[in-house]
Amino acid sequence: MEPIRIGIIGMGGFAGWHHNTIARLEERGLAKLVCTCDPNAAAFATEQQNWRLAQRGVCVFPDYRQLLGACRRELDLLVVPTPINLHAEMHRAGIEAGIAVYLEKPPTLDYAELETMITLDQKAKKSTLVAFNFIVEKPRLALKQRLLNGEFGAVTGARLMAHWPRPADYFRRSAWAGRLMMNARVVLDSCFGNANAHFVHNMLFWLGQGGLSSWAQLSSVRAELYRAHAIEGADTFFVQALTQAGQTMRFAVTHACAGQASHMETVICENAEIRYAVGGHAEVRWRDGRNERIEVGGFDGLTENHLAYHRYLRGEAERPATSLVDSRPFVMLNDLSHVSSGRITPFPAERLTWARDEKEQKVYSNVAGMSGAIDRFLEHGTWPGADWGREPGALVTTADLPRFHDTVRQMLAATTR
Repeated sequence: MEPIRIGIIGMGGFAGWHHNTIARLEERGLAKLVCTCDPNAAAFATEQQNWRLAQRGVCVFPDYRQLLGACRRELDLLVVPTPINLHAEMHRAGIEAGIAVYLEKPPTLDYAELETMITLDQKAKKSTLVAFNFIVEKPRLALKQRLLNGEFGAVTGARLMAHWPRPADYFRRSAWAGRLMMNARVVLDSCFGNANAHFVHNMLFWLGQGGLSSWAQLSSVRAELYRAHAIEGADTFFVQALTQAGQTMRFAVTHACAGQASHMETVICENAEIRYAVGGHAEVRWRDGRNERIEVGGFDGLTENHLAYHRYLRGEAERPATSLVDSRPFVMLNDLSHVSSGRITPFPAERLTWARDEKEQKVYSNVAGMSGAIDRFLEHGTWPGADWGREPGALVTTADLPRFHDTVRQMLAATTR
């Protein structure tokens, strides 16, 4: 079996994780890193030594266009772990060069740009992978199949809680962190659209009814967006969506918190409730009082996504784990959440405190009453706006997507005034 020949765009940030992963796969004879690039490659001299790029014969370029110009005929796969606002142009360059593309999530957070990418991808020899890491987990796939088989009765809804602390300097890590737009292009970096996008996408996967590789389709969305940090975008999302199958989904996702990170995916069925925690365990709580525990355990999402996509490229699998088309409900949900909310509401000053973690030497925000607000929203659909100084978000549908770009521009104008 010939190794998959790979080019990676970038060295910093999450691209470094890809370099480490590909190096391990190369040791197993499953992959070969042919080339990489970075506009500031000299700043990663130590990393290049640790990755042994010179010894492995890896070509290094200052720009992805030079990389493709020199190496396009040698590559099976182009890995794109770059900022969100660069994904579309780099995806296009890879497809036009005749190379399969491994695109980090999210593919884009602009529904119109996504449609352009989908159209382009239809011309590709191999469909692009959008790397929402946890779709390929075997326990998840087994539970999804049980849902489809009707073992738990009708699926009536789902809930996501993601309490995911981020210090203030997290939003200074790059020029695009927490941004709504850059250079007139949509970015929308947020807890919902980027950092916890895996979990949001997972919930749509659970409720997909068109087979194992299916995602729920949206009927309507209502949302309230908030911020504690001094950023353009939102760091807290309360979102409720109704699917075309009549299922109710609720999402409570925040970076405006301190303490231990936690998340829980809950699927509500007629005869049972399924709770799933990545890296931990799943639990089926039957209505008749039985409890079923399923170990999920450690999972190397990056390695498993590469291997799964490599199988597809070799013709051993019918499709990538998540395609650009499969990403459509996620992107629409994110965009409609902004349209529904209409504005990003700062948390009331009297509710907001800041605390320094002496061990980490970092400062975290804390919103009084956040945990209770999350619980009430997820369990009962009680919106927090009455306590946090805003009106409920509007009920919107996919027919409201054309309002998206104007809404984002209005949010940005309100932030920069």
